[in-house]
Amino acid sequence: MEFLITSTLNGVIYGMLLFMVSAGLTLIFGMMGVLNFAHASFYMLGAYFAYTLSSIFNFWIGLLVAPLIVGIIGILVERYLLRRVHSYGHAHELLLTFGLAFIFEELVKLFYGDYPVNYRMPDDLNFAAFNIFGTDYPFYRVFIGGVALAMFISLLLMLNKTRVGIVVRGAERLPQIAQALGHNVPLVFMGVFGAGAALAGLGGAVAGAFYPTNPNMALELGVIVFVVVVVGGLGSLTGSLLASLMIGLFSSFAVGL
Repeated sequence: MEFLITSTLNGVIYGMLLFMVSAGLTLIFGMMGVLNFAHASFYMLGAYFAYTLSSIFNFWIGLLVAPLIVGIIGILVERYLLRRVHSYGHAHELLLTFGLAFIFEELVKLFYGDYPVNYRMPDDLNFAAFNIFGTDYPFYRVFIGGVALAMFISLLLMLNKTRVGIVVRGAERLPQIAQALGHNVPLVFMGVFGAGAALAGLGGAVAGAFYPTNPNMALELGVIVFVVVVVGGLGSLTGSLLASLMIGLFSSFAVGL
């Protein structure tokens, strides 16, 4: 029973982390059809920017500002790189983002070194949430799951209940009609790409304080995130959440066994 409960909790939390990273890729791939192999690199950049900002200011400043910086980088990538090759098809986008992933990784190694950095959770979050069979369960794991759940609810409400969401879904399904109605579809796509990058950056900022923050973290998570997006259904936010939880549970029980 102890193994069952602990593995289930760990699997759910890991699945929620996968969702935090895959949610942005789901939006980007579902809306724009862009095979963004550099998406996990935004997750890595979020962790490193949060580490730098938390060293200068504090953990909460890093948690809030790092995703914004990553989002701006995503906007610049879409505006000045991806937009130039989008008309040439998926192969060019794939090669471009694959190259960007290597560039981001090498830049991180250049500035931070080829080893994990000392990015840690603050002391006021370093306590036990509850006790399971005599073992303390870290509150920070629950915090990661809570942030991911809040992200899911916010995205769902924004896409289905707000004018911004209507414009985004309209640009996704009928871009020519959306353009004819006066909406700047390229600007919408740029915003979606930046928002997707920011979501991945938030995942890195949150998870990097608990899991190791190192230059290989993007490589470790990148393939799994694409699996989540495919299993969950391209462009489906709810599907990505369910696929993330399923893969997280499978992974947790496999490691435990």
